[in-house]
Amino acid sequence: MQVKAYGATDVGKVRSANEDSYLINEEHKLYIVADGMGGHQGGDYASSHAVEWIQEEVIKQEQAQESTMPVGGPSEKTPAQARLKNALKETNRRLFQKASEDPSLRGMGTTVTAVQLDDKYVNIAHVGDSRIYLYREGILFQLSRDHSWVQEQIDAGLLSKDEAESHPLKNIITRSMGHEPEVQVDLQKEEFQAGDRYLLCSDGLSNMVNDETVQKVLSEMDTETAVQDLMKRALDAGGLDNTTILVIEFQA
Repeated sequence: MQVKAYGATDVGKVRSANEDSYLINEEHKLYIVADGMGGHQGGDYASSHAVEWIQEEVIKQEQAQESTMPVGGPSEKTPAQARLKNALKETNRRLFQKASEDPSLRGMGTTVTAVQLDDKYVNIAHVGDSRIYLYREGILFQLSRDHSWVQEQIDAGLLSKDEAESHPLKNIITRSMGHEPEVQVDLQKEEFQAGDRYLLCSDGLSNMVNDETVQKVLSEMDTETAVQDLMKRALDAGGLDNTTILVIEFQA
């Protein structure tokens, strides 16, 4: 099965610097979106180095063949999931250490949504409120769960999804890379099939363009055109934040 990926990032109409970063590494089938925070220097450092260090750690593990577990059933971790988890945890440690050593970087952090493909699965590691969606057979599914205050209120039955979308505290995240010496990483895997598209994005898209519109765009356009159209829609809606969009498509 052929895999095609396309990504784009934009500073938006309000921010003076782009603190988002993304990666498409076709050789290692590795794809990452990161949304930094902590001021221009801190946010940019956190997201760009997270992407760089995760890639470095994943490749190092592949070369050392440290993850030798076989691909198992739905509840078992794959080697790619193990690599991603280890890479995110080590990257978190390095970011936290750097922030403790450099006063100009204190308080920095970043979200990370990372994917590595194997022969069967889309393997996902996630921290923060950047998202991954699956578009399959005309329907868009959000796979990741936001690590955010409003999501916790939704889970507790205190806010509806519609209320959360306009809540003044919707940008408060409860888990990120670099803020603490240890981080909990959410792991998932989805068995891919021909025609699937996986969308990774920062909240510059998800806060500006609703899921129904994203589904419609993906249903009508090829991958590259869809990414460009979604970016334009985020900017036309106000471009209040940096926006990063990455789509992975599986072609028969």
